[in-house]
Parts: sequence; structure tokens; C-alpha cells
Amino acid sequence: MFPRPLTPLAAPKSAKTLARTPKRAPLGRARAGIGGPPLLLPSMLMFAVIVASSGLLLMIERGILSEMKPLPLHPPSHKGAAWSGTDPKPRGLSFDAEDSDLQVREDIRNRTLRAVCGQPGMPRDPWDLPVGQRRTLLRHILVSDRYRFLYCYVPKVACSNWKRVLKVLAGVLNNVDVRLKMDHRSDLVFLADLRPEEIRYRLQHYFKFLFVRDPLERLLSAYRNKFGEIREYQQRYGAEIVRRYRAGAGPSPAGDDVTFPEFLRYLVDEDPEHMNEHWMPVYHLCQPCAVHYDFVGSYERLEADANQVLEWVRAPSHVRFPARQAWYRPASPESLHYHLCNAPRALLQDVLPKYILDFSLFAYPLPNVTKEACR
Repeated sequence: MFPRPLTPLAAPKSAKTLARTPKRAPLGRARAGIGGPPLLLPSMLMFAVIVASSGLLLMIERGILSEMKPLPLHPPSHKGAAWSGTDPKPRGLSFDAEDSDLQVREDIRNRTLRAVCGQPGMPRDPWDLPVGQRRTLLRHILVSDRYRFLYCYVPKVACSNWKRVLKVLAGVLNNVDVRLKMDHRSDLVFLADLRPEEIRYRLQHYFKFLFVRDPLERLLSAYRNKFGEIREYQQRYGAEIVRRYRAGAGPSPAGDDVTFPEFLRYLVDEDPEHMNEHWMPVYHLCQPCAVHYDFVGSYERLEADANQVLEWVRAPSHVRFPARQAWYRPASPESLHYHLCNAPRALLQDVLPKYILDFSLFAYPLPNVTKEACR
């Protein structure tokens, strides 16, 4: 017998509308109407606390709380072939002196997750979620039974490389450097493939982790990749975005010249729960309150965090996290700053609430797009 879902909290009626343009149905799916599955949202008070916490991060990261010690949320350096889930938790990650800001961010991230997820009405278990949210979650958690871990993959946060690692650990690939087009489904096991009792066992006993990235930097990476390189996305999403938001676009645009502000306008009109996974908020993809992750790694220290995870799960010594390809040019903070400063400020104010939980829960400061900062 599964626990009954918690009663979802209604969105406050007095809240300002998030979009300045009329709401439209998301591309590729119909928007849920009256009688559709309700969304599980934080209360108005909780939302205010979250927004306030983001504003404090800048002060925290500058050393005001630099003496705080990390909470013990990480798995142990154990001697078994794979993590057992029963060993005592170790002390936090070791950081060099120059990484003090990252150490503070790690601590704030852990504390914020505990505080927010402990609030009444927040999900404690995947079965507390509405069916649609639970389906999305289970479809994004990959399983390694041999090494007893669960990985929630987040597109545009090195998930292709993690999938390579899983295939090497499963014996499907010889090494992570094999040159082939990544098949994102074959030879991989997802929690959604398993029965409820098998899912519950793994959630209780396996080591669980995910990797996160600055929310807006992730959006810029998705924008550049999907609308600049992938014809399928240009045709499926880009053409419709141009028709919607560009005056005089004509009935059949190519969709290969979507501007970043046009992409942001599209996001304003989208329901986060029904977004494409490449720009869906991490909160909706991985549900960090419903799943109690043992470790949240950062894109900012990807190689170090990833190899630490491989050590924790006792992966063979020859299995390493793939190095970044020489040709790859990720979205940089400087590039993000340029794009944000050239986007309408009112548009950014409409987009940010869609990702406020990602900023707050994972300790990323809100962007500084004041006139002084953008000079």
C-alpha cells in the first residue's frame, strides 16, 4: 500500500503574473486544464523565505560565515566493492584555501535543502508527488546495481559523460574515450523501468547523487546548443518561437536564428513542469525534497566532484570521469553576463521566478544586471 499523496498547495491568487505576454500552450504538449493534475508548490511564506535566502548568498560567499563547518552529508571512504549505505557518514569534502567560497556554498546548499525540504507540505517521498512529477523524476534517475548508486541526470550538466561512465561500469563500453554517438537510452537502466518495491529498495539503500549548475548558465548552454546546432530543435521549437515572438516572421520560419531574448520570452510562457528537459528546472527534474540525495556535485568543480563520487562508489581505478574535449567551449560567466545585460530587465524579472528554487536550494546567487554591472 503506497502512502497517499500530500494535498498540493494552491498558488497564491495575489501573486503577480509571471509573464508580461499572454500565456500560451507549451510547444509539443497541451497545458493542463481544470481537473488536470495539480502542482505541488511552496507556500507564499516559503517562497518569500527562498527569495530572501538567495539575496543573502552574496554576503555569505564573501566570507561572513566562512568559519561554518560543512554538514556531514557525504558518503564514506569505505573498503567494500560498492557503497553499502550503512557506513557512518564522513566529514565534508576537503577544499583548498582558494576554494573557500565553494566550501561555503556547499555548506549553504546542504543547510538550505534541509530547511526547505523540512517545511510542511513539501514532498518526503516520490509517492508524495503528483503522477506527472513522479514520472519525470523516475525517468531521470539512472541505476547502477553493480555499484549500488542512483544518479539523477540533468541535461547540460555533463550528463552525457556520466552516461558514458555508467556504460563503462556496466561493461557495455571499454572506456570513456570510445568515439561514438551517445545513445541516451540504450544499455542504461532507469528507476522508471523498475517495479515500485524495487524503486523503494534502491532509494533507501543506494548512494544517490546529482550535479547542478548555475541556472542561467545552464539555460544559455541549452540555447546555444539546441538552437545553434541541432536541426530537430530548430524545427520543433525554434520555428514556433520565431512565429510567436517576432513581428513579421512569416508562416514558415527556419527556426535557426532564435535570439536569446526570444528564448527567454518562450520560457516565461511555459509551465516549468512541462518544459523540455534541457531547460526544465533541476527541482522538477530531480525533486531534491522527495529524494534524499547523499551528494550534490557542482559543474564548477566537475572533475574533482565526479572523481570523488567514483571513489566513493568504489569504481575500478581505470574508470575516470572523461576530460573535457579540447574543442568544447562551454557557456562562460562572461558570455552569460553579456547575454543577460543585453536582455530586457523586465524579461529577466519574469524568467527568474521559474528557477528560483534552483537558485536557492543549490546556493547560486541571483545575477547582477544593474546598469553599473553591465557597463
